[in-house]
Amino acid sequence: MFCRQNLLPTASLEFSLSFADLGLCEPILNAVKSEGYEVPTPIQSEAIPHVLAGRDLFGCAQTGTGKTAAFALPIIHRLMESGVVSTKVRRPIRALILAPTRELAIQIADCILAYSKHTDIRHTLVFGGVSQVPQVRALQRGIDIVVATPGRLCDLMAQGHVDLSHVETFVLDEADRMLDMGFIHDIRHIAERVPKVRQTLFFSATMPKEIRELSSTLLKNPVTVEITPVATAAETVVQSVFIIPQSNKPRLLQTLLSEAVITRALVFTRTKHGADKVLRHLMQAGVRADTIHGGKSQSKRQRALADFKSNRLRVLVATDIAARGIDVDGISHVINYDLPVEIESYVHRIGRTGRAGASGIALTFCDPSERSRLRAIERAIRQPIEIQKIPTLMAAPVPTAVNHEFNDREQHRPARPAEGANTGGHAGMPPRRSPGAPDDRHPAQGNRPGGPPRRRNYSSR
Repeated sequence: MFCRQNLLPTASLEFSLSFADLGLCEPILNAVKSEGYEVPTPIQSEAIPHVLAGRDLFGCAQTGTGKTAAFALPIIHRLMESGVVSTKVRRPIRALILAPTRELAIQIADCILAYSKHTDIRHTLVFGGVSQVPQVRALQRGIDIVVATPGRLCDLMAQGHVDLSHVETFVLDEADRMLDMGFIHDIRHIAERVPKVRQTLFFSATMPKEIRELSSTLLKNPVTVEITPVATAAETVVQSVFIIPQSNKPRLLQTLLSEAVITRALVFTRTKHGADKVLRHLMQAGVRADTIHGGKSQSKRQRALADFKSNRLRVLVATDIAARGIDVDGISHVINYDLPVEIESYVHRIGRTGRAGASGIALTFCDPSERSRLRAIERAIRQPIEIQKIPTLMAAPVPTAVNHEFNDREQHRPARPAEGANTGGHAGMPPRRSPGAPDDRHPAQGNRPGGPPRRRNYSSR
């Protein structure tokens, strides 16, 4: 499967360089050309020469600009140039690429498969949520490039299935998200097992302070490539915001989706619990939708993503963590159901639409209490976000039953009797029970109100 995220159609770009000008070998050029692409994106034209030269690199470019090809193409070239290395046991791992999520790891592996199809380069995927047996077998046969998530890789390293002592190129893709997910200790552990004399590449859509601090400990005299300023939104995305109470968001979402103009929408929530609640509202409204988040098994996440790509689903509800690696053409709308916790995540979210030179629309739902966070986003992207009027049919409040902020315990708690009602006791207190009557609060305790169940001695039977 060819990764369209990484190469943009020739007609949409106006760069003089071609892939041949970058010095890539003939088999790679043939693989790229067979897919109909000849012109590199800015991040590719800037990064590839430095990676080919063996330099460490610190790359920052917004999503959809082609970061994967910027490191995958030169890695394949360098492996071919140095020739296949074999040992008495198996081929050693010579390139290691870390990704924060299974979806992104699969996407990177698909791209490597497309770019290396005219070569003898071998690669494999290593990630959790599935059986490790096929992964171990692939490693035992000998692999040149490993694409992995940190957690599963550390597990296989601990079991003795992974030898990183021959790694020549070490790549961290979406490094900011790996830190957000708590992989910092795994990354440091893996880096300690990789040779000190190596090439290290950092690629990410955003570069917060923590990433720069980490890169300073792993990179040696790196080249910095920043194609767009940090937290700059894509110009092809039209942004707007609805100021609406949290309790009315489900109804607004249903109202917007009733418009045929939204052909394929990606809806973002802060938590997986919130994503599941949004899905329930959409299913009740008859909208074809599914969720993708860390609480679902790998097979279910892959099935939901495949259904979304094939148009069997109109809406995919996702969390920020799971959304890394979603490479879907033709997303007409991104809807921020919840504002992101981190400002940088806003840019990454809306970058899911308006890709490959196409236009897209990003809609944000903002509770009045979150206006300060909205202003922070506007400062970060250096532009105001237009406020949209709430549709007329949204004037009526949403019933409490669909208020996803409502406390489930309160929702299921029996109503107290009205003050002064004939309950046999004080107002607001439970009715008196006659002696010997069953205790409704403890049905398993027979006729002993409020007490523990009787113990019976069966030892003599």
